[in-house]
Amino acid sequence: MGQGGALQQINLKGRDFLELDDYSTEEIQYLIDLAIEIKRKHKNGEAYQPLKGKTIGLIFEKSSTRTRVSFEVGMFQLGGHALFLSKNDIQLGRGEPISDMAQVMSRYLDGIMIRTFGHDNVVELARYASVPVINGLSDLAHPCQVLADYQTLYEQKGKLKGLKLAYIGDGNNMAHSLLIGGAKLGVHVSIASPAGYEPDPSVVAASREIAKQTGSEIVITQSPQEAVKDADAIYTDVWASMGFEEEQKERELAFADFQVNEELVKLAKPDYLFLHCLPAHRGEEVSAGVIDGPNSVIFDEAENRLHAQKALMVALMG
Repeated sequence: MGQGGALQQINLKGRDFLELDDYSTEEIQYLIDLAIEIKRKHKNGEAYQPLKGKTIGLIFEKSSTRTRVSFEVGMFQLGGHALFLSKNDIQLGRGEPISDMAQVMSRYLDGIMIRTFGHDNVVELARYASVPVINGLSDLAHPCQVLADYQTLYEQKGKLKGLKLAYIGDGNNMAHSLLIGGAKLGVHVSIASPAGYEPDPSVVAASREIAKQTGSEIVITQSPQEAVKDADAIYTDVWASMGFEEEQKERELAFADFQVNEELVKLAKPDYLFLHCLPAHRGEEVSAGVIDGPNSVIFDEAENRLHAQKALMVALMG
């Protein structure tokens, strides 16, 4: 569907959402289109509560602002109820096996969102749960964020196929999901990371395999300048993600030449968009002039977490 066209229904009911790799190009585009349609309804004040009487459990091993608020508010707006479960409420893998917890929670809930460290926790939860499981973030992937990211690009540029997105920084879960999502959607993705901080080679290989079908180009480099050249969008993330805080000083040295600043962005297209998953450290991975400048769409992107999450819950649980 183009923007403003009729939304073609695709049935995703009962599916898990663990990695973008599990979804086809058409299915990812459908979720983006659905998010845009749900956003339109919300802005117009239209009542839309397809999840009335449904409950999602939100398991947080890692703390969060955007993930928690977007899922809780989103579920409320859709007529359902969200139950917040912190790491103190549930000890993953300590005491009670994940397999038991998954089967018990499936008897109470209509869906489960988990934000955790090890991706194997997400996979095991999904294996034993009989309700949809959504990966709200793991050390390997952050597909919920990337759905909102590509929704933002699509809204701003009117298309995705053929755009060039440059990601500068740590080859982390954000880089992984941007690679897979970009390859699926025909976006050219260039990743620039310092030596030793590159994305997982298996994720790069998987995205290159997908790219053969969609015409996407995948570039992995140690040169931010090469990555950013003629980019339609520039993306960065904090240098030390959650769980790597003790490496902060060492990473500051390794990433010193990888700041997205006024000098670097001159190499991108004049109408480039700046994206960041937030929280951001101005003066570290990005200069204040770029993140607070006219090309930055970080708050549109953050808002789209709400609409993208609502689309996911409607598609999987509706």
